[in-house]
Amino acid sequence: MTAESLPCVAMLDALLSLDRLTTIAHRGGAGLRPENTIAAFDHAMTLGVDALECDVHLSRDGEPVVIHDPTLDRTTDAAGPVAALTVAELGRVDAGYRFAVDGAYAYRGTECRVPTLDAVITRYPAIPIVIEIKGDNPDVAARALAVVRAHRAEPRVILGGFSHAVLAAVRAAAPHLVTSASSVEARSALTRSYFGLRPARPAFQLFQMPFRFRGRQMFRRPFVRAARRGRIPVHSWIIDHPDDMRRLIAWGVTGIITDRPDVAVPLCRDEDRRRAAAISAHAATPPRRAAP
Repeated sequence: MTAESLPCVAMLDALLSLDRLTTIAHRGGAGLRPENTIAAFDHAMTLGVDALECDVHLSRDGEPVVIHDPTLDRTTDAAGPVAALTVAELGRVDAGYRFAVDGAYAYRGTECRVPTLDAVITRYPAIPIVIEIKGDNPDVAARALAVVRAHRAEPRVILGGFSHAVLAAVRAAAPHLVTSASSVEARSALTRSYFGLRPARPAFQLFQMPFRFRGRQMFRRPFVRAARRGRIPVHSWIIDHPDDMRRLIAWGVTGIITDRPDVAVPLCRDEDRRRAAAISAHAATPPRRAAP
């Protein structure tokens, strides 16, 4: 690997560490505020998260916009494909319309809109952002990458997605950019872990894996051990319950991707303090003398 192709890690050291615990606000913390909105990202920042995570589709006029689903129906007051509306039209959609807490829709009519990726990167210049490229179209990744480059944000961005073709295109266009494993790469690594083997010559810098998907647990401790032997950190989503957080941390997972950063941030900080105290205590313990 040449110097020009080394990954950008200036602001990503904590997320790529095998020792530091980090909290990543999934869609900004979708359990606390309307997902993928400025309201969610702003609130996550007040909680002290280590990174923001968002999803990207293209508008009708080709602008990367931050929304999870390919349609507007689940999260907004509009309906139909995201790609059917221009970025200006998406800017008038109420993205807080469907968000309810205890049956109350407190974010309806509160100027929660579908933000552009440009707006998100501009608003949060001092924190890493994990961008998931939705779908299988490499053009979405190319447009998102153009926004990242326009802001010179490569040192604080991780690009991910399910599609291997999309991530392969990203790596070809920007070999210095940090990417997570595609679904194909994650499945290969899982299979190898069954035999105690670490991932083979990965093109990615980290795993961002679902712990459970459609009711099925996706990985266990041996996978994390194999990844760590390959010096590859494992992040996992969507982790909202403290018991799951503690279990995964005990396995060696270092990134908690969560809809409840209000729970994860203090838990991860407490665990980091506990680890630091244990290391200090061990260092202060004098070595035992051998018996005469």
